[in-house]
Amino acid sequence: MITLYGISNCDTLRKTGKWLDARGLQWTLHDYRKHGIDHALATDLLAAFGSERLINKRGTTWRQLDAEAQARITDPALTVALMRAHPAIIKRPIAHSDTHGWVLGYPELTALFD
Repeated sequence: MITLYGISNCDTLRKTGKWLDARGLQWTLHDYRKHGIDHALATDLLAAFGSERLINKRGTTWRQLDAEAQARITDPALTVALMRAHPAIIKRPIAHSDTHGWVLGYPELTALFD
């Protein structure tokens, strides 16, 4: 079973779900806005990818943060707090499976599960 992490109205996340469906792969969605992002999940994601890969610096959420908040991504504890307060700042899609572990990004995911 694959778990996708993200926000349900994200176009890339929807595209990923359709791609998985077309291959008959079973998956579930963990929508940050509906299910939240607890400390443990945020910590796991940060450990798996690091803040430079994980934080979406191109999105609206990042641009709306002040310079002080943006500078905090170098501190893991503060990055986790930022991710929990603003889950849209996390790049998508992220997938996890027992077989493959954590995967970040549509191209990486499709290459792994194709």
